[in-house]
Amino acid sequence: MYPNLYFALYDLFGIDLPFLKLINSFGFMVALAFIAASMVLSRELKRKENEGLLQSEKRQIVVGEPASISDIIGNSILGFIFGFKFVYLAINSGTIFQGGGLPQQHIFSAEGSFFWGIILAAAFGTWRWYEGKKNALPKPETRTVDFHKYEYTGAITMYAAFFGILGAKMFHLFENPAEFVAFFKNPTLEGFLGGLTIYGGLIVGALGVYWYSRKINIPFVHLCDANAPGLMLAYGIGRMGCQISGDGDWGIPNLNPKPNWLSWLPDWAWAYHYPNNVNGVFGVRPEGYAGKRITESDPWPIFEGYGTYIDPAVYPTPLYEVIMALAIFAVLWYFRKRIKIPGVLFGLYLTLNGLERFWIEKIRVNSTYDIFGFAITQAEIISTILFFGGIALMVFLTRRHKSNGSTSTNAAA
Repeated sequence: MYPNLYFALYDLFGIDLPFLKLINSFGFMVALAFIAASMVLSRELKRKENEGLLQSEKRQIVVGEPASISDIIGNSILGFIFGFKFVYLAINSGTIFQGGGLPQQHIFSAEGSFFWGIILAAAFGTWRWYEGKKNALPKPETRTVDFHKYEYTGAITMYAAFFGILGAKMFHLFENPAEFVAFFKNPTLEGFLGGLTIYGGLIVGALGVYWYSRKINIPFVHLCDANAPGLMLAYGIGRMGCQISGDGDWGIPNLNPKPNWLSWLPDWAWAYHYPNNVNGVFGVRPEGYAGKRITESDPWPIFEGYGTYIDPAVYPTPLYEVIMALAIFAVLWYFRKRIKIPGVLFGLYLTLNGLERFWIEKIRVNSTYDIFGFAITQAEIISTILFFGGIALMVFLTRRHKSNGSTSTNAAA
């Protein structure tokens, strides 16, 4: 496992860049997931506009104005923060990250370099002033331009990210009441950053995007269809982060011998110990495994600040979800142009997403609820709702489409 990019590059290629300890492997993959989803969404919104399903709008903009004082000050503040904190950490990473301390402790501390903060504040502010001066006209002009729906992609992604992360944290705390109480008794950065529940992110993120779609006048049903393939692709990339970092989303102990028909499969893809997992799991856990220290006799390197593995080996469920998510993305990508009824593609996404998550829960480690004598997880409840909700949505939209078509035919006759 590679808790951050430093250990990945050092172990794989021998590259020693201590400042890369700032970049958590899971966080890096989540960022890539948002970028991938944003690219797919932009492409789909462009396609829908070309097919006449979405319309551009006219806007008046003023061009040729020099940079405003607020723009220059804003850029200078950004430059100061970057220089004060991140340049300082990059320059001193070889010493301050020794001993296995979390980089986050340094990021959110008061330590930094005023020298580099002032240097970059001046550089960023000057650059913004120069850009404004270069593009300024003798007399600013007001122009009418076409503004396309795909140009909202960045803002839509930001709303999805903000509300998604907020919802993922909320649902994780609700699923783990002990952490919920501990967090509000002693709120810490590590307590906030650790533990996210994907379905919480999906639900609350969708609510945030729905609110924004109404504000920018994009029909939500078309936005859902345009988002569906990208959401599944992002999920798969995010699960890559879970697998690479070993963030605890693994399965239950796998004591079964690998079947002969899977002899071609690497042993780690059947049962894995998650060495150097980012959580540093140590001690006996109620799920049936224990975290142990890696020793010199073990087949894995010992990464400073981590250095534990879980025993017995467990199902690498993030890996399985990566494969299934990418397969579902391929299905949605194939059908996106072939399904003509708005909303049906999103219904298919909900159904396949719910089906995938319901079955993976059977071998995942998760908190359970006792409902009518059955032990069931939060994800199983939500995935079941998504599965049947997706089917109901597809049936309803298809029947309504046929009914509307029949009505139109009768009216024409």
